[in-house]
Amino acid sequence: MKDLAPKKLNAMTVDVEDYFQVAAFDQQITPNDWSSMQVRVDRNTRLLLDQFDRHNAKATFFFLGWVAERYPDLVKEVTRRGHEVASHGYSHTKVFQQTHAEFTDDVSRAKKLLEDLTGTAVAGYRAPSFSINKQSEWAFQILKDLGHQYSSSTYPVKHDLYGVPDWPQTPYVRPEGIWEIPMPTLTMLGRQLPIAGGGYFRLMPYWLSKLLISKFLAEDKMPYMFYFHPWEIDPEQPRIANAGLKSRFRHYVNLDRMEGKLDLLLNDFQWGSFSQVYKDQLARSN
Repeated sequence: MKDLAPKKLNAMTVDVEDYFQVAAFDQQITPNDWSSMQVRVDRNTRLLLDQFDRHNAKATFFFLGWVAERYPDLVKEVTRRGHEVASHGYSHTKVFQQTHAEFTDDVSRAKKLLEDLTGTAVAGYRAPSFSINKQSEWAFQILKDLGHQYSSSTYPVKHDLYGVPDWPQTPYVRPEGIWEIPMPTLTMLGRQLPIAGGGYFRLMPYWLSKLLISKFLAEDKMPYMFYFHPWEIDPEQPRIANAGLKSRFRHYVNLDRMEGKLDLLLNDFQWGSFSQVYKDQLARSN
């Protein structure tokens, strides 16, 4: 029963990267190590596609170029099943750690690869670790110049790894002419709470997540957006033993419960891709 949810289509998004590519482990694992790791992203993403099919849900898959290059049939299968393919860049390097030239190369490489595989223009981009901030605002102009219609690269919360709390909390057109669609937050007791998914969703009991999402929908009268990663439904993934305690907690908490909680989420709310949910805004892109 969708008892608390308005009849509104919300955006389901998946950041398609593997467990060893996350920012939490970048002190233990470098991109040079990736080719020697056990890859599980193909299996896990296909399981998600089946789960989405069971709930008649559509999503936008923000593919890391590294993954798409090695699993081109996975990108094609996502497209075949009626989902949207967008870009997560190629190398999962934070934007503020790149030069303008490096960022241009990374984004253009991923965009061309995905467009060659899908046969359609790639409209969307999401920065690794929501890493477009006040020091890297220049990235929006490059995204626009490369032909992206929208970005979903900012999280207006306080966090030790990301976040610009005083940036807009609703979709808006940047001065560069590109839409930025930030991760959703809920203001309570004077604080902006992160409610977009990921580790927070795994940590909280489902009833609380459902309550916060429903409150957001009732108050903001706008679509909600959820994000997570394929590795989050994979409790059997290899453990990175030498990672810090905080990183291990963030990454491994409640992995065994995520698939079941996702079933509840898919049942209680209605889900579509960016191109479906934000079609009116994107139609007004410059």
